[in-house]
Amino acid sequence: MSDTPNKEDELAGTEQPFVAHLVELRDRLIKAIVAIAVVAAVLFLYPGPGALYDILAAPLIATLPKGATLIATSVISPFLVPLKILLMTAFLVALPVVLYQAWAFVAPGLYSHEKKLVMPLVVSSTLLFFIGVAFCYFFVFGQVFKFIQSFAPKSITAAPDIEAYLSFVLTMFLAFGLAFEVPIVVVVLARLGFVSIEKLKAFRGYFIVLAFIIAAVITPPDVVSQLALAVPMCLLYEVGIWAAQIFIKTTQPPGEEPKAADS
Repeated sequence: MSDTPNKEDELAGTEQPFVAHLVELRDRLIKAIVAIAVVAAVLFLYPGPGALYDILAAPLIATLPKGATLIATSVISPFLVPLKILLMTAFLVALPVVLYQAWAFVAPGLYSHEKKLVMPLVVSSTLLFFIGVAFCYFFVFGQVFKFIQSFAPKSITAAPDIEAYLSFVLTMFLAFGLAFEVPIVVVVLARLGFVSIEKLKAFRGYFIVLAFIIAAVITPPDVVSQLALAVPMCLLYEVGIWAAQIFIKTTQPPGEEPKAADS
């Protein structure tokens, strides 16, 4: 019998797990897409794409002069823009399912202490993103649009384009959603040992300046929106420092001593 190893037998032990992972990844992606499609179908039936756009435009409409409306400068905008909002809303509503599928795919390969690290971060980052979007919609938009309209000359009738408004809204939602992820970034950096708690505290003053610079670049050139983004970022940075100290103590792997706060 030949001692030469069979190349096909050597690959058999490694190829099958890889193929199995690909099959599982495909199944997880399909489930996530199906969840988004189901939510989109429900939203299409009720309240409908047009109603979703009306809800999104409500903060702006409330500040426009009586009788003023948004306009569409493109022939297909009245169809495409509400459809984009429908898909965006469906993705946000189905996001917990999408994240669960991602978690279910990677969880089997994690140690127990790593699961204790990842799952809370996934849940908290999702909640913080939604809170940032809600804060932007319910508070920031109303204040910003009132501020902008207060500067509009009497001779000008505001009639914003629906595509431009959608682009503005998505930019602001993304900016505030990501800004509210500051505690997650702080916790991850501290937990992975890239920076100590004491250094995070020492960086506090620099972060305040950085927050206002980011707000000035991302938001419209008005004081209201810049303060509405910068101030929560500074507060959330403090929350991140507090959460990092707790998180480091509760997610240590077996046999590893908790890191000192001033290391």
